[in-house]
Amino acid sequence: MMKIIDQSHPFYKPLWRRVAIVAVVAGWAGFEVFYTREPFWMTIAAGVLVISLWTFLLSWPKNSSR
Repeated sequence: MMKIIDQSHPFYKPLWRRVAIVAVVAGWAGFEVFYTREPFWMTIAAGVLVISLWTFLLSWPKNSSR
């Protein structure tokens, strides 16, 4: 399976960076839902939010070697 984000990259190791990325994407999705109300961009933002939640928080390896 092809990965969009390389979870072994050292940039993504600190939890605060991963949470910040997810928060920025959530802010973008909220902007699209509550301000622009464009269905195309709401769908794109929601998709990126789901992918970032899964990649950076839910499926992140628990061991500290990565």
